[in-house]
Amino acid sequence: MSSLKSSKPLSQSKVTRADIAAQLEKLKAEETAEKELLHDEKPLEENVNRLRFEGEEARNIEEAISILSIKSPNVDQHPERRMKAAFQAYESVNLPRLKAENPNLRLSQLKQMLKKDWMKSPENPFNQQTAPYNSKS
Repeated sequence: MSSLKSSKPLSQSKVTRADIAAQLEKLKAEETAEKELLHDEKPLEENVNRLRFEGEEARNIEEAISILSIKSPNVDQHPERRMKAAFQAYESVNLPRLKAENPNLRLSQLKQMLKKDWMKSPENPFNQQTAPYNSKS
């Protein structure tokens, strides 16, 4: 009861529940103000400047360059070797579709449209990731 004394003297000897609740709220507010963490007590945040790539981690420039220069095993080094066969497969699938969409065009016009679509297609080996010309493997 001594810790719950109010700043104003009470003429009554009786303390109400509202007085007790007000006193407890003041004490809690003072404790939270005292418990505010200092900068060295706060938990550390994750470093956003670190480079993480496929499970490996780089902390400086040399490590980042070495991680980024690692070659992927599924990189094609000579896409031009597959170009003709890939285009023929693309043509056999898409030429009937173009004929159905544009029945009044000549075959040469359809092939021009097909070639234009082929240059943007993800099936084109030149649009896929390729290895540098002078890479060793």
